[in-house]
Amino acid sequence: MRAQVSKKTLSEGLGMLERVIPSRSSNPLLTAIKVDAADRGLTLSGTNLEIDLSCFVPAEVSEPASFVVPAHLFAQIVRNLGGELVELELVGAELAVRASGSDFKLQTGDLSAYPELTFPGTSDATLDSSELARSLSSVRYAASNEAFQAVFRGLKVEQYADKARVVASDGFRLALREFAVTGEPRSMIVPARSADELVRVLRDGAVGLSFGEGMLGVTTERVRMNVKLLDGDFPDYERVIPKDIKLRVTLPAAALKEAVSRVAVLADKNANNRVEFLISEGTLRLAAEGDYGRAQDTLSVHQDGSEPALSLGFNAKYVLDALGPIEGEAELLFSGSTSPAMFKGSADAGYLAVVVPLRV
Repeated sequence: MRAQVSKKTLSEGLGMLERVIPSRSSNPLLTAIKVDAADRGLTLSGTNLEIDLSCFVPAEVSEPASFVVPAHLFAQIVRNLGGELVELELVGAELAVRASGSDFKLQTGDLSAYPELTFPGTSDATLDSSELARSLSSVRYAASNEAFQAVFRGLKVEQYADKARVVASDGFRLALREFAVTGEPRSMIVPARSADELVRVLRDGAVGLSFGEGMLGVTTERVRMNVKLLDGDFPDYERVIPKDIKLRVTLPAAALKEAVSRVAVLADKNANNRVEFLISEGTLRLAAEGDYGRAQDTLSVHQDGSEPALSLGFNAKYVLDALGPIEGEAELLFSGSTSPAMFKGSADAGYLAVVVPLRV
């Protein structure tokens, strides 16, 4: 087998696989990458048993063949090559990797022992790649990193007749985004770490989704992926979304982010980075106090509702995370000093964040 391939495209493909394939494993074959060299190019495949990933790289190939090599070592060699064109040659059990005067020889692995990876041939639904990536990344911050309840470490994806919703929560905050889509109603929980990798491979264009037993298949023009889903029932998150809004505040999201970041410098790190929100007479006063002093910042806001004034305390990081996906004007919706507050964008009806205030 001989192949000539662009260093840039080969490095990009290997980079995707590197994030999935473990650098160490009790099964050495799981640290390897399988390369199928065919007439149109190279198909790179690998797995960590939670995610199967396959990426196509255009190349000029003569004498098609398949082989297995150490994934991270192969990627490191390609990254460090000089020149723009990489030549691969398979001779027996040895792969030659050459470019611009450099010549590396890699021992290949046992191809027959490598796990067979199969990907769906058809899609059950087709979505806009950028919209799906945006929705997953918008709510990802609210997923839990703790192990107390597995479903909180995932993103719930719900599909209705005319829309889809992605939801994440760690019990202290919640984030959701809706976007238009048509298809069969269904629900699943995607592990947050798998969602991270999915976002990285989604680009412009369409993405096909295939729904199997405990598995989600993802197909783009260049990449195919199988994602193992989480088992369990996601909690009834809708009951924590306030219905009775007593105070609404509108102001530029960027100004609020900057002000919270400023006062949070002096927030007590041992008291959940507490920042006080005091709303009254068209102003929002932010205040924080810690061992080294105190800080406050005042912003002019548009205020309306039945409650003339309100005081709440929030974890500054939770507020900044909630504001992260919001551009332009931000709306803050309050139903009381001890009830969860909602953060949303005035021009973005799809995104909503709910943050539980800190107790006094």
